[in-house]
Amino acid sequence: MRPVLANTVLAAAGTVLAAAAVVAPAAAASPAPSPAASPAAGPVIGGAHLAGHGVLVNYPPGPVPRLPTVTASAWVIADAGTGQVLAAKDPHGWYRPASTLKVLTAISLIPVLNPNATVVASKQATTVSPNVVGLLAGHAYKVSDLFTALLTISANDAAMALAQATGSLGQGMAVINAEARHLQADDTVAVTPNGLDAPGQHTSAYDLALFARQGLQMPAFLKYDRTTGGLFRISQKKSVGLWNQNTLLAMYPGAVGGKIGWTSAAGATYVGMARRHGVTLIVTLLHCPALTEINAGKSLLTWGFAVDGEVRPVGALVSARQPPAPAPSRPAGNGRPSPGQPITARTEARAQSVTASPSVLVAAGFSGVVLLAAAAGVVYSRRQRPRA
Repeated sequence: MRPVLANTVLAAAGTVLAAAAVVAPAAAASPAPSPAASPAAGPVIGGAHLAGHGVLVNYPPGPVPRLPTVTASAWVIADAGTGQVLAAKDPHGWYRPASTLKVLTAISLIPVLNPNATVVASKQATTVSPNVVGLLAGHAYKVSDLFTALLTISANDAAMALAQATGSLGQGMAVINAEARHLQADDTVAVTPNGLDAPGQHTSAYDLALFARQGLQMPAFLKYDRTTGGLFRISQKKSVGLWNQNTLLAMYPGAVGGKIGWTSAAGATYVGMARRHGVTLIVTLLHCPALTEINAGKSLLTWGFAVDGEVRPVGALVSARQPPAPAPSRPAGNGRPSPGQPITARTEARAQSVTASPSVLVAAGFSGVVLLAAAAGVVYSRRQRPRA
């Protein structure tokens, strides 16, 4: 598992702590974020060409298929293997993610939560609206079942329970935002673990592609994400059926996963992944008309498979930030990092992760990291691109 540096957590958690008190369904909270202007200085992640807000594509000489017409404010089609962005529209524009944010929640929390552990659902988790799966406060649920509900039927209450399984909602959001920073997804600020609208929450089509690419490298994520059906036991007397809302799995040859999303403020959002002849493509879309996102994704994927290797890429999906080597120090005999050794979010979370007993709380050591983040988060927020 990759370590995430403590300073990464500090950068993300300052924003999270300020927002944690307002984590709630807020479909009409504030206007949808507009596409952001490029920063006044500094490189554009993925390449300078990706700073553009319109459709970006480099057709070669000669006849090649032209891009399909897609009604979305932003999108990206990229090769997951090479990292090449084949074409895009406003790839770094800031938009509301809706439930596509659950991809980030999953790839962040899968490495730090024991899949066989159980989590007791809190009142806060069970009163999320819409809660989708219908968790009952005080009942224990298996972590792996919660991840399956999260990625199949987009269970908002499961997302909350998983984030709280780290010890608290604030700690869970700190881990989620730290993962975004680690992946260089710097257009993303997560305020809710389920993608329900909240002030200050946004992502980009480029960042969603980074999340999908990371998910493709995680067998556990793919297992949950590709589940097509089953039952989720709510209580001894009640179960609900699971079905995968990503109908790409059933209707598109080579589909390997994805996630849909929708709120009235965000519109329809989508992440889709497909593999053909050894090539895996990722498509992401933001701010689409309702019920058009999967067909738009299919059109872009089909175009991508037809031109991959022929069009000159407009940019690239970057690799995760690499942590520096730890400072030399004497071994600590208590299993904790030695003085001077950096404490990482993943190290702390693994040391205190949920065990096989129900709803075990993470110890207070991680809370100290989160509290220190409040000041550092201000510094990070000032580095973000301004809104248009």
